[in-house]
Amino acid sequence: MLARPDARRRPFLAVRRPLVARSLSSVVPRLLALREPLDRWLFRVGRPDPAPIVLGHRRIFVLPTPAGLAFAGALLIMLFASINYNLSLGYALVFLLGGVAVASIVHAFRNLLHLSITPGRADPVFAGERASFHLVVSNQRRARRPSLHLKARGALAPFAIAAEDSADVLLPLPTTRRGWMPLGRVHIETTYPLGLIRAWSVLAPDQRCLVYPAPERLPPPLPESGAHSLGQRSGAGGDDDFAGLRPHQAADSPRHVAWKILARGGPMLTKQFSGLDGGEVHLDWAALPPPLGTEARLSRLAAWVVIAEQRGLAFSLALPGASVAVGRGPGHCANCLLRLALFGTGEAADA
Repeated sequence: MLARPDARRRPFLAVRRPLVARSLSSVVPRLLALREPLDRWLFRVGRPDPAPIVLGHRRIFVLPTPAGLAFAGALLIMLFASINYNLSLGYALVFLLGGVAVASIVHAFRNLLHLSITPGRADPVFAGERASFHLVVSNQRRARRPSLHLKARGALAPFAIAAEDSADVLLPLPTTRRGWMPLGRVHIETTYPLGLIRAWSVLAPDQRCLVYPAPERLPPPLPESGAHSLGQRSGAGGDDDFAGLRPHQAADSPRHVAWKILARGGPMLTKQFSGLDGGEVHLDWAALPPPLGTEARLSRLAAWVVIAEQRGLAFSLALPGASVAVGRGPGHCANCLLRLALFGTGEAADA
């Protein structure tokens, strides 16, 4: 009998083996809960490690790669053939290649031993962009460290370090939500020199990146304050001089659009003037339309903060339970974006 097209599909085990499915549904969460203490015991990884992280003997693990396993299988076949046919040259070749494999274990292990890893900078980004985590790996040995790799959340960064030198390694990781984003667990590994042995270590650098809310793509124009209008002339005597053109943005005033250039078939540009005070803009959470949700409000405010900073305007920010006084400049912009990123997360903005 054929199933109805609109019938809800159920997992195979739930249909054929309901007892097994119920048992797995209760066992899998328990196994996942054991992963963190198992990692802490096996890899000595728990809370973020204090910097610098030095790789000692107990933090480095060694296992054969798939190529190493195939190489070991080939050596066994050669050994059995040498025993069967009593080939002296075969014995010599097997033991020679076996010695090379053992030597590669030592070289792979020493390629990681006593490396020092220090967290570098991680500049703030907007949600949806890639966070750039910099890690400084130092080599105190008088020998080159080739064929090293850093891995974290699917990102892979190959690098090498010269003797008594250091390398600034960049790990670009995708961001999905605002707030503090920790780097998490990082693997450093090498298959030097023959690719037969993989030596690796797991570390958790104490490093995080601030992720701002994603700015709204097409935000409405900036709100104008009743006390200070945008584009007000300064009283200090600055002339309303034409300062140049820049690409048009959706929030720009139509009065500043270079209509003559647009009429001649050119791109849509916006005139910039010097000597304008620019006025003050008050960005208020409570003044936004009620249907907007929390994330939509934060995205719009983030877009307005960026636009106000690009146009050199003085602006203030008012959020539920927090406010930022009027100011301008990169520091003021970063402070406002920080408060938007940490809004509702329980993290203190001055931490």
